[in-house]
Amino acid sequence: MDDVSAVPVPQPRARTADDTSTGAAPDSAGSRRSLAAGLLLGAAGSTVVLLASGQVWAEGRAATGGGALPLTADGQDVTGAPAALAIVGLAALVAVFAVRGAGRRLVAVLLALSGLGAALSAWAGATDSTALDEEAARTTGDAAATIEALTHTAWPYVTAAGGLLILIAGLLALRFGSHWPTMSGRYERDGTPRPRKAPRTAPDPDRPEELWKALDRGEDPTG
Repeated sequence: MDDVSAVPVPQPRARTADDTSTGAAPDSAGSRRSLAAGLLLGAAGSTVVLLASGQVWAEGRAATGGGALPLTADGQDVTGAPAALAIVGLAALVAVFAVRGAGRRLVAVLLALSGLGAALSAWAGATDSTALDEEAARTTGDAAATIEALTHTAWPYVTAAGGLLILIAGLLALRFGSHWPTMSGRYERDGTPRPRKAPRTAPDPDRPEELWKALDRGEDPTG
């Protein structure tokens, strides 16, 4: 027993950072998360902008000969830019999945810019009184009519927040969009020929069930 030498037992090799970096699972999971976040933020931001821009942004009273006339102005009266840019953002969000490569990056830039433009235009309209002044002049027939007790609501800031969500969705598409799937690729043909259908043979006269099937199909079993 003294002549038996100990054989070294091989130990499992520790996993290094290079081994883990080659795995596709983390990249795939990160791609799915960024895709879900981009879709959610883009759709939610566009919805918020479209809904909030239709709410009352400013209120006031116009002085008339018989007293004061209450007036309101919604976001569309103040500026139509946020709603228009939200529609552009929705179209760009869908187009992200229809293109690839440089086209996808351009669409992602358009998505981000539409969100930025919607946010800035809504923020600028938060303190604007031009729409109410024009409404007062049109209602009273006096071009010099002024607005009294002018107040602004929080809806312009809600609209601006929706624009920021669209902006973040565009930045996500710009950063991670190259790993997102392409919608058009699912419908592209791979070039392989389709199998041809086997030619239909004449029914066997010795098998009555085939004759009945031929009659059901409108064929002449005696042909």
